[in-house]
Amino acid sequence: MNDQTPLSQNPQADQTTPLDQSTPLNPPTVDTSPAAHPRNFGSDNWAGAHPEVITAITQANVGHTPGYGGDPWTARFGEVMKGHFGPSAQTFPVFNGTGANVLALQSALPRWAAVITAASAHINYDETGAPEKVGGLKVIGAPTPDGKLTPEIINGAVLGRGNEHNAQPLAVSISQSTEWGTTYTPDEIRAIADTAHGLDMILHVDGSRLGNAAAYLGTGLGAITTDVGVDIISLGGTKNGLLGAEAIVVLNPDIGQGMKFLRKMNLQLSSKMRFLSAQLNALYDGDLWSTSANHANSMARRLADGLAEAVSTGHAPDISIVAKTESNVVFVHMPEEVAARAQQKFAFANWPMAENVVRLMCAFDTTAEDVDALIEAIVES
Repeated sequence: MNDQTPLSQNPQADQTTPLDQSTPLNPPTVDTSPAAHPRNFGSDNWAGAHPEVITAITQANVGHTPGYGGDPWTARFGEVMKGHFGPSAQTFPVFNGTGANVLALQSALPRWAAVITAASAHINYDETGAPEKVGGLKVIGAPTPDGKLTPEIINGAVLGRGNEHNAQPLAVSISQSTEWGTTYTPDEIRAIADTAHGLDMILHVDGSRLGNAAAYLGTGLGAITTDVGVDIISLGGTKNGLLGAEAIVVLNPDIGQGMKFLRKMNLQLSSKMRFLSAQLNALYDGDLWSTSANHANSMARRLADGLAEAVSTGHAPDISIVAKTESNVVFVHMPEEVAARAQQKFAFANWPMAENVVRLMCAFDTTAEDVDALIEAIVES
């Protein structure tokens, strides 16, 4: 049979049931009622977008404006970032966190470079090798007890300097806050920056939850980046209430000169960039980033305190909190059967980095009632 064969001459066509033209070919509808999509603790990525962000997108959806960043929303975002990070800050909106990390590191480093990071870091564990495959960079994951690098760990990981058989360690990357929910203090970041710079390395911050870290520490964003020697940031937004937008912020004027070309090459240049920048402005041109992060952090603190009380009073003797609660996440060790029963009521992740540990993630829209109901579900399990 060829493509020109009439249907009547196609034996398979003769075996089919004629299409009922009266039946509309509409896709199944999605139930958008709140009851169909209850809040849970799977991830802050599972939350919707903050209403103020949706409003900002709608307000930006007006008329025509230059594409690829030539719009007033993107220009405004650049000024907003200078207010947070200083007058030398250069800003590049992108679509997602992995893209931001890969692009930030690739723009700052030669192809023979290696990046030292915590073994649990997103760039090492959760990006499908993108920094290596796409960025062409070797990632060295150093074991840490709590997700945090130290000068001692960094010094121990700097191997093969000058050896042509080894990728050259030329960057340190830290997550703020970390994948274990811990947070670096300004002094700790300064010590890491001094160590990195003393070894002719740059310091990159994966700041997908930078707002949560600053909220926990009670500082501004610049106090844990610009002021303590950070060179380049992957600035988060999606985990703090955006629909889908992140940014790269270059603080060191000596790096990132090829950023605009690499952003296009790495599929991160938005033609209608105003809709990314409008989201970012909604979050950072004011205090929404702080209030949203503070709320998520406070819900995690409520959850940790409630579980600790259940343990101390004998209502949940088989569980224990296994990491400091310094952002919007709580890590809990619990028997597999307890987790499974609680997961029948609430979604949350079994943490792959430790046996019988679950991750309970709060978001900008988590309520106290949600937290209390989860505690009850765990205790009853």
